[in-house]
Amino acid sequence: MRVSAKSDYALRALIEMAVREDGKAVSAEELGRAQEIPHGFLQAILADLRKAGVVISQRGQSGGWRLARKASDVSVADVIRAVDGPLVSVYGLRPEAVTYNERADVLQHVWIAARDSLREVFEKVSIAELATRELPDEVTTRTARDEAWLPH
Repeated sequence: MRVSAKSDYALRALIEMAVREDGKAVSAEELGRAQEIPHGFLQAILADLRKAGVVISQRGQSGGWRLARKASDVSVADVIRAVDGPLVSVYGLRPEAVTYNERADVLQHVWIAARDSLREVFEKVSIAELATRELPDEVTTRTARDEAWLPH
């Protein structure tokens, strides 16, 4: 799986929002500066997150962006889906919609299993956990294995 720049930037921007103890809105410029995210790109990402109900924008003197719901209620999977669509797709189709001939139909099971595996991590990690740097045991157990860090 490839994590897109959009997903990475979206998660970093949301972490910035979540660590603010005052809960006040933060400008896109400030978010971009804090996480070195290009402003135009960030604006498009924030628009996608707003459409998905993850963030809200606030106009005026103290305007900016803030989380639309509690950081603990927003998962990494929610964010990826908001900015990039389904966690796994094959030629733009969801794995369950892909059809193959009988010799290759086993591939569909691989794609479904891959999606399920991603869900096991992405749906269990919230923005709040990222902001507090306290990941669930399911994630820390996986990263404790040496083979998880191998680059292949």
